[in-house]
Amino acid sequence: MMLCLDVGNTQIYGGVFNENKIVHNFRLTTSEGRTSDEIGLFLKSVLNENGFDPKLIKKVGVCSVVPSQDYSLRNAILKYFKITPFFLDTGVKTGIKIKSPNPKEVGSDRISNSIAACEMFPDKNLIIIDFGTATTVDLVSKEKEYLGGAILAGVKINAEALEQRTAKLPSVKIMKPQFTVGKTTVECIQSGLYFGTIGAIKEIVQRSHDEIFKTEKSMIIATGGLAQLFSGEDLFDLEVPELVLQGIRICYQKNL
Repeated sequence: MMLCLDVGNTQIYGGVFNENKIVHNFRLTTSEGRTSDEIGLFLKSVLNENGFDPKLIKKVGVCSVVPSQDYSLRNAILKYFKITPFFLDTGVKTGIKIKSPNPKEVGSDRISNSIAACEMFPDKNLIIIDFGTATTVDLVSKEKEYLGGAILAGVKINAEALEQRTAKLPSVKIMKPQFTVGKTTVECIQSGLYFGTIGAIKEIVQRSHDEIFKTEKSMIIATGGLAQLFSGEDLFDLEVPELVLQGIRICYQKNL
């Protein structure tokens, strides 16, 4: 069995694979200063509590966009699982060509998403939307070339900014509002957050497609913790919640 971990700015998203099938997933809040013991004990606990013997984990793969967490995470895996973890990082075999002036700048989560999407749809132009702490849009050609994309503030960041940078606007629950025109301050904020994100994504995706793929067709894939919130809005063709975890697994296999 394999344990895959996506270390993001808000959460560590983990998944357990039995061969190529994901059989369990979980999330842990990312916290500065979390020790290797805290991480290791959590990982063993979440496996035990869900019926998986930690001793059956033979491989561990990681992609991380939080470098400050990498040392503790690496030591946790070494100490509690007796495994040297594989990190999806610059220099590993990915199966895709990164068409960027500085490949090191491209987040490993974006690369992992691209790897998995190419594996799932090998002959298609792809647009990948990841609704996470930041919302990212990435383009990958049918020739398996990572072409770049766009990054915008995620829905939660926008909500926190409104609360923290204004005197009277409150914290709100992020949800799909019933109406575009809100009657209360809370409804107005929820409308702006939700429909503002939709508008931004539609514009970026359309412009990106016209600029890169032109008249060729593309498949739009959504992933990330908030992707489900926007299902039914005609923003994407398919949602794959575990896309980044699949990418880690596939990349590990390419580097054996």
